[in-house]
Amino acid sequence: MSAADVPGPDGSAVAGARERVKAVAAPRMTWVTLALMTTSSVASLRSSPTMAVYGLACVFLYVVPAIVFLLPTALVSAELASGWEGGVYNWVAQGLSKPLGFLAVWCQFAMTIFYYPSLLAYVASTIAYVVDPSLASNGLYTAIVIMVLYWTGVWVSSRGTNAVAGLASWGLIIGTLIPGALLVVLGFVFLGQGNDSAAPMTADHLLPAWTGLASLVLIVNNFLSYSGMEMNAVHVSSLRNPGKEFPRSMFLAVGMVLLIFILPALAISWVVPADQLSLTAGVMQAFDAFFQYFHIGWLTPLIAVGLVAASLGGMLTWLAGPSKGLLMISRQEGYLPPSLQKLNKHGIQQNILVAQGVVTTVIALMYALIPDVSSVYWIFSVITTQVYLIVYLLMFAAAIRLRRTQPDHPRGYRAPALVLLCVVGLLASAAAMVIGFVPSSQFGGGSVWSYIGIVGGGLLLLGVIIPFAFLKASKPEWRDPAAAAAVEEGTA
Repeated sequence: MSAADVPGPDGSAVAGARERVKAVAAPRMTWVTLALMTTSSVASLRSSPTMAVYGLACVFLYVVPAIVFLLPTALVSAELASGWEGGVYNWVAQGLSKPLGFLAVWCQFAMTIFYYPSLLAYVASTIAYVVDPSLASNGLYTAIVIMVLYWTGVWVSSRGTNAVAGLASWGLIIGTLIPGALLVVLGFVFLGQGNDSAAPMTADHLLPAWTGLASLVLIVNNFLSYSGMEMNAVHVSSLRNPGKEFPRSMFLAVGMVLLIFILPALAISWVVPADQLSLTAGVMQAFDAFFQYFHIGWLTPLIAVGLVAASLGGMLTWLAGPSKGLLMISRQEGYLPPSLQKLNKHGIQQNILVAQGVVTTVIALMYALIPDVSSVYWIFSVITTQVYLIVYLLMFAAAIRLRRTQPDHPRGYRAPALVLLCVVGLLASAAAMVIGFVPSSQFGGGSVWSYIGIVGGGLLLLGVIIPFAFLKASKPEWRDPAAAAAVEEGTA
């Protein structure tokens, strides 16, 4: 939440000072730089195994959500960010209502509760390929790694260390670009030497085989893969000509993101058969297969270190971001009790992180209790997507209403055909939410109703019951607008 939105004299003073600073030296950014920033925040190799099971059809399964979700999200959020500071809370609060604004920022925070276990399960399987590959499918080992790494991350974040920024900024290079490029090059050389692809690469496999609705369920995971575009939209005002440069930047970013997603997924499908592919360890399975074939197995630990560093950097970034946004909104509007609003001596919302960690620990134990690690990973990925989709449903609805109720409000960028973009985004998000309740054809032989119960229960608890319980319990005396402004300015 921007200090400019904080009511009272303190908020006005901060806002006035900020406007004077902007007038003296407005930041400038090239559209290419923004495209690279967007690519680094969206693209990763973690989801590649999820789509690699479809072979050549992964191209279709990546391109479709990019058209119906990624582009609408980027262009719509750019208009909102260029007209209203404060992020998704202020957009939804202005367009719909403050309680729904809290729901949006809560869901942005709550999705991380399931995001961390699925991310760290990927890290655990990557580490396993250096220590003992058989551990990659061991639930107890995975649960222990999740808990140790998460609480270590909380300790690092709670100390306000500058190492977080450095680790996160190098993540794109050492954990995505270099391993991704190496994976693709090895794949092309592998095929070039006359080896057969593990997955058919003929034209009749461009579309996924239709075996019912379940055959398309994995497309849901791609919506989460593309999430985060709205965070980069705040930089639209830094462009010299937002109307022309932002769409250009987004189309370049979409192209780069698709290459980073599609090519490594194809490379994995060339060397690892779909029925042997682990959704958590698939990247390392492919590297291990290529390295064994080319007799360069000594590279396995180096690649694992890069992938782990990138993932941990991303986790530390997410630990600090959504929880701080929730803290500022709660201090301004009194949504959370004072005990969760307290900061430690480093100015970090440690109590929120600890409360989140308790829930994360309980979820991590499910890896030890459910035999199939890939199934647990997939369920958590779906719940994460379901909760985050609520944010986008609210954002698209708010954008339509703001265009109608505040048509003359200054905007640095106006999205073309905004209502059409929002309708497409709304329909795509709603369809993804519905499809998310259908077990994947790769899910296994578990009970369908158990799957629906777990996913539906997770969505209902995190996306409805908890946020509305906080809204119901909120009290005026919990508000502290001046403290919220201080947190944002880094002085608390």
